[in-house]
Amino acid sequence: MARTKPCPLCGKTPAAEHAPSCSQGCRDRDLLQWLGEGYAIPAGPADDANNLERGHKTGLDSEEKPA
Repeated sequence: MARTKPCPLCGKTPAAEHAPSCSQGCRDRDLLQWLGEGYAIPAGPADDANNLERGHKTGLDSEEKPA
């Protein structure tokens, strides 16, 4: 028999109709976290933003060749 992971929000056993959550309430709270940007991966500044500040126009539609 395969082991199931607990509900990611409260730790209870998940229900099949709400998987991977245990209830509609946990499922809704998880959705609100995603929609409200509660889940995020920390990252540094993007290189593209630095290039735009310096006036570089690189990308698939640019005529500038990458260095």
